[in-house]
Amino acid sequence: MKKKTKKTTKRKSAVGDRDRALREHLVTLLKGGGAHVHFMDAIDGFPEAKRGAFVESLPHSGWQLLEHARLAQWDILEFSRNPKHKSPGFPDGYWPKTPVPPDASAWDNCVHQFQHDLKEMIKLVKNPRIDLFAKIPHGDGQTILREALILADHNSYHLGQLVDLRRGLGTWPEQ
Repeated sequence: MKKKTKKTTKRKSAVGDRDRALREHLVTLLKGGGAHVHFMDAIDGFPEAKRGAFVESLPHSGWQLLEHARLAQWDILEFSRNPKHKSPGFPDGYWPKTPVPPDASAWDNCVHQFQHDLKEMIKLVKNPRIDLFAKIPHGDGQTILREALILADHNSYHLGQLVDLRRGLGTWPEQ
C-alpha cells in the first residue's frame, strides 16, 4: 500500500477545496441574485389580472414566461437525473398553450413547481458523489456542470424578460 505524503494530501485537499468552491458558485448562480434578480423578486406582487397581458414589442405574457421557465427547468432537471426521461417536443412542448393561466391556481402551482425543481437541481449540484464533469450516461456528451450552467443562463434570461414585462405593465416595484 502506498504511503500518503504531505504533497499528496495537500493536492487532494486543494482539489477538494476547488470542487467545493465550484459547487458553491454554481448554487449561487442557480439561486440568482448575483448579476440578476432572484426568481421570487421577479414574480412577487405580479397582479393576477395582468398575468396574461402583453406589452407592445414584447412577445410573451407573464404566464407564458413563467410556465416556459418551469417547463424548461423541469426538462433539464429530469434529463440530468433520469435516464428514462423524454423531453417534450421543441418548441411547442416548452410553451403554454394560452397566454393566460388556465385557472386561478395554475400560477401558484407553477411557482411552487419551479421552486421545487430548482431545489432539486441544487441538490444534484451540491452532492459531492456526483462528478460535475462526468458525461451523463444517457446523454451525448452533456455533464451536470453543463446542465446547471444552461439552467442558470436560461432562467436569468427569462427572469429578465419578466422584469421588462412588469416594467412595461407598470407593475415593477421600483415604479
